[in-house]
Amino acid sequence: MVFYFKARPEAGDYTIFMGLDKHENEELIRYGFPEDIWFHVDKMSSAHVYLRLNKSQQIDDINEGVLEDCAQLVKANSIQGNKVNNVDVVYTPWYNLKKTASMDVGQVGFHNPKMVRTVRVEKRINEIVNRLNKTKVERKPDLRAEREAVNASERAERKVQLREKDVALAYIDGKIQMVCSLLGGLGGAQLVVEEPSPTE
Repeated sequence: MVFYFKARPEAGDYTIFMGLDKHENEELIRYGFPEDIWFHVDKMSSAHVYLRLNKSQQIDDINEGVLEDCAQLVKANSIQGNKVNNVDVVYTPWYNLKKTASMDVGQVGFHNPKMVRTVRVEKRINEIVNRLNKTKVERKPDLRAEREAVNASERAERKVQLREKDVALAYIDGKIQMVCSLLGGLGGAQLVVEEPSPTE
């Protein structure tokens, strides 16, 4: 089961989501998208909350309001973090999450700690949490199928780009051959640029 939320409307069309439990988190870790940003309360047990960015966006492009929504949601879904003030929430791109065989279910590390950002949440803001909870939708997505569909779409897009590049190169090559053919038809005439004679 995955819970989906809508970020504040004025910020744009962003989806926030989190797994039901640590086993669901494993699936989210395994089949995430490159544009997913992962959130977690630092040094405490909490839900794994994700924000899906638009493809053209990076982690530092996250709107402050959307960042606050994600941080409040992850704090509210931490048994310990929800009870205390001034908690740190860490966030990083999905592809920076590191999973090894020795780690417990739901546990992750980071490939590059420098890619991890931190935001301080002073206190729970019920207005934000309640607004997010009103948008909550429960679904049982086939995460693997969704990821494979995206992979297939990206492969098809790359093929189109390569085909367009080949067509452009063939066009240029044809133009070069045509010019060479014309020059050959003129008895091998070549363009000669004469140097200007020195002035007196």
